[in-house]
Amino acid sequence: MSDVQLCGNIIDNINKVIVGKNHSIELLLVALIAEGHALIEDVPGLGKTLLAKSLARSIGGSYKRVQFTPDLLPSDITGFNIFDQKKGEFTFQKGPVITNILLADEINRTIPRTQSSLLESMEEHQVTIDGHTILLPAPFFVIATQNPIELEGTFPLPEAQLDRFLVKINLGYPKKNEEMKILERFQKENPLENLKSVATPLHITELQHLRKNIYISSPIREYITNIVRATRDHPSVRFGVSPRGAIGLMRSAQAIALIRGRDYVLPDDIQYLSPPVLSHRLILSTEERLRGTQAEDVLDGILSNMPVPATME
Repeated sequence: MSDVQLCGNIIDNINKVIVGKNHSIELLLVALIAEGHALIEDVPGLGKTLLAKSLARSIGGSYKRVQFTPDLLPSDITGFNIFDQKKGEFTFQKGPVITNILLADEINRTIPRTQSSLLESMEEHQVTIDGHTILLPAPFFVIATQNPIELEGTFPLPEAQLDRFLVKINLGYPKKNEEMKILERFQKENPLENLKSVATPLHITELQHLRKNIYISSPIREYITNIVRATRDHPSVRFGVSPRGAIGLMRSAQAIALIRGRDYVLPDDIQYLSPPVLSHRLILSTEERLRGTQAEDVLDGILSNMPVPATME
């Protein structure tokens, strides 16, 4: 089976459950192959959790789900040591973070201290408890869902936490014909219950390795650099994209090229992925936020005025 066929099989398998969200499914697979993490944001009831579960079911491996609530503690995620009176020693109780795919459901329903407990695992693929470091299995992928921050009972994610997410995905309401198809598909049963895996964790780690060999020319690297530097100099932006964001855009472009059967990155890949990879990393000035300016609008303006490389090395 070719790499393109494998990626296509994963997307097609998820489409057996999710209706009309090819773009979101593709972005989720991009984040996985690029060894990043995905944040799915939208109002309740649009299928955020269902999308995450469908991907997990499609690629096999271990899967854990954590429902974030205001009383959730960091140890509830990472695990903790407990004293065994019979053995007279401490034993480690694994937390749900020790898995291939972790669904952090409604992550902005809990306090920032608990949200931040995922920082080490997302960045370094390990957890440290009482000075003891535990490596997480490969692949390790966090899919977090959150409700819009204006909803009651939510805690905005800290900037450091947002920067750890490679892509931010907004699902949006379905079209009329899509909603009718959803009703038809779910009329008798939940299609997720019969969904089979079409890949293995080993397949995913192989795709992640192949992604690293996708060619990026010097003009493309300069194009990425110019875009992220423009966000830092923009008058509407207080803090622009970090070097981590630039690396994330590069790796995402490699991933989309692999999914689409190319061994090189095009400028179109950068333009396609810049909004989901960079927008959530922009911190606008207070004045612009009060005016209702959106980070996506600022980024669109930057991309529209940025010269596009015409040739590749």
